[in-house]
Amino acid sequence: MTDWSAIRESYLGHKSAKALLPNVRLPVLPKAVTDFCQKSDNPDCDLRELGRIIESDSGLTCELLRFVNGAANGLRQRATTGHQAVMALGVRRTKIHLVTVATQNAMPVRQLKLLNLATFWNTNLERAIFARRVARLMRVDEELTFAAALLQDFLLPVLTNELYSKYLEFVKRQEQGDCSLRHFEQQVFGWDHAEAGARVMFDWGFPDELICCVLFHHHGLSILTNSTLSRTSAAAVAIGGLIPDFLKQVPDGLTQLVKLSEIWRIFNVYDIANQMHDEFKAQAHEAANFIPFKDRCQKFRAALAKAAASGER
Repeated sequence: MTDWSAIRESYLGHKSAKALLPNVRLPVLPKAVTDFCQKSDNPDCDLRELGRIIESDSGLTCELLRFVNGAANGLRQRATTGHQAVMALGVRRTKIHLVTVATQNAMPVRQLKLLNLATFWNTNLERAIFARRVARLMRVDEELTFAAALLQDFLLPVLTNELYSKYLEFVKRQEQGDCSLRHFEQQVFGWDHAEAGARVMFDWGFPDELICCVLFHHHGLSILTNSTLSRTSAAAVAIGGLIPDFLKQVPDGLTQLVKLSEIWRIFNVYDIANQMHDEFKAQAHEAANFIPFKDRCQKFRAALAKAAASGER
């Protein structure tokens, strides 16, 4: 079993995000979520007390009951209280769902300076659906993978607003040639958004496995050579993180996914892109000029075929 706490402590220690980002106004989670995370860390926690914590926030309660009573959970009797929801889902699953929803809701809804919020969340949704299918192939925790992939870039809307001039410099560098966002951030700030996000999550009391999956989401295919992480949800999230986005964080991400298809027999990026498209459309936000991953793959495949045909001639 993966010792996520030891991994998190080894890479992050106990340094607060406030020490890393002293001049950045960080989002704040609802008290009910932080209280739930704190109380649920105790293996002998009282489930009724956890239910009462959830019910102290009406919005959180409604969201959790909507989720737990969904068809996918197959309950014989509908849950009507926070306690019943925790009983139905289990503490760990409830925690992952609560922190995922709360983190998304904590992000700024005001006009963003560099990102389009609908496009941003659509890309994260694609990555999450894609990563969950990779997790299925790897036989690792699909629910953890989906949540972590959905949240992997959650701090970017805040960072790009608060540190706009620096991130604008990155965009200009991208226009001049390929530039990795992770390497740019490390060069300019001494940290990257994966570390910053992981430290914020640690301050919020999030599960170590979720923190680690976000922390390593930009390790790309190199994570598959890590003996500790290669067969975990962190690897599935890192593979999903190669899907292209507006900022072109990983310029050759799609190329890497195609290369993975060539060496991993049961993985085919084009097939997964087609299979996940309907699920994505059902949940996607309306966003002008958003190009779905399926279309990107088709265009990329056609370009490769054209290049190969030109080479043969």
